[in-house]
Amino acid sequence: MSSLYNNIQHCFPHFFPTKVICMTRLDTVESRSKLKPRNEPYWQRVANGCYLGFRKLTPTSVGSWVAMYWDSETKKKTKHSVGKFSELTPSQRFDAARQASDNWFKHLGRGGSPEFLTVRTACEKWITHKLNIKGQIAAKEAEDRFKRWVYSDKIAKVVLNKLTRNHIDVWRAVMTNTVVVINPHAEVQSTRPRSDSTVNRDMSELRAALNFAYDNNWVTDDSAWRQALKPIQNAEQRRRVYLDKSQRRSLIKNSDPFFAEFLTGLSLIPCRVGALADLTVGQFDSRLGVLAIGKDKQGQDRKLQLPPNSAKFLEDICIKKSKEALIFTRADGKAWSRHTWKKLFSSSAKAANLPDKCSLYALRHSGITDLVTNGLDLLTTALITGTSVAMIERHYGHLRQELASTALAKLDLNLTSI
Repeated sequence: MSSLYNNIQHCFPHFFPTKVICMTRLDTVESRSKLKPRNEPYWQRVANGCYLGFRKLTPTSVGSWVAMYWDSETKKKTKHSVGKFSELTPSQRFDAARQASDNWFKHLGRGGSPEFLTVRTACEKWITHKLNIKGQIAAKEAEDRFKRWVYSDKIAKVVLNKLTRNHIDVWRAVMTNTVVVINPHAEVQSTRPRSDSTVNRDMSELRAALNFAYDNNWVTDDSAWRQALKPIQNAEQRRRVYLDKSQRRSLIKNSDPFFAEFLTGLSLIPCRVGALADLTVGQFDSRLGVLAIGKDKQGQDRKLQLPPNSAKFLEDICIKKSKEALIFTRADGKAWSRHTWKKLFSSSAKAANLPDKCSLYALRHSGITDLVTNGLDLLTTALITGTSVAMIERHYGHLRQELASTALAKLDLNLTSI
């Protein structure tokens, strides 16, 4: 009968927009064992428009299972491989395949994508999206976090619709409990626990990738990570290592010439360390004294009108360099990175007698602190430093309150002395 239908369809295709699906019983081992090997799956209808297929390529193969959804309105068939289930006994395979296909049908019913993505694929798609909306620096930072914590972990291969709270809990525990090696090149290494703020940043990147997948219907349930990836409360404490100008000058004086240039740039230009390292000569207009930062971590393009001394500093460095060349480089002409500046900063900070907990970020923090305490409003501070007003308010808003308190004190009429 099926061959008759196929012959009629071949002769009169306009009457038969789709090939006739012949039904076969697949729920018993005996019925499947009698099937002849072929490329096209044998099908059993499990619900209206929903079919479970079994493909048997050789007489001795365990076979593989396929789910198919037939949309009667669009006349379109969508297929999805659900697996072989060779680890199960033959009598258990149909039920397992039926359960897997039912999950897929439910996923489609909620508006989900026909194809399931793995956690790794979701992260890769998020990186592409972040590159488009926030630029190369932000995308590279996300990629680095995924390489360290996701791609090397078993969770990377988990299909999104099979992702569970336990997967996330185990991943989070491993990531959180991994210690930081303070001096990796020393003979005797010391370690410290990861800070809550660092853990939050690593979790937030994975959470963003999974939420992006959820928003795009690549997965229709976010319960696996909704609670499990919630940030640690009160982890973002104020940056307390402030370096005054004499300490900053001492740090620069105790550094080699090329690193001193880099530190000076970070002290004069309110951008992130990575953004400073990526600046090219072409981004600086020496005639106007304008520096185009480009897309920073926040994905915003911004231009800074530099004061004369800062502009002259950059102009002297950029002389005889091509527009494509980096403004700040190491002695060998290569770019700065966290792996090359970390050790140099440690030795320079020690020579300058700076606080033990001081990091390269202290220069940016100190610069922002000076801007705020010198009276610059928080919105303008946020714009020129390439961050959000909310972040400036959270970490530096107390400085404005102190300025306000000082201003209010000047209203005192000294009535007690009358």
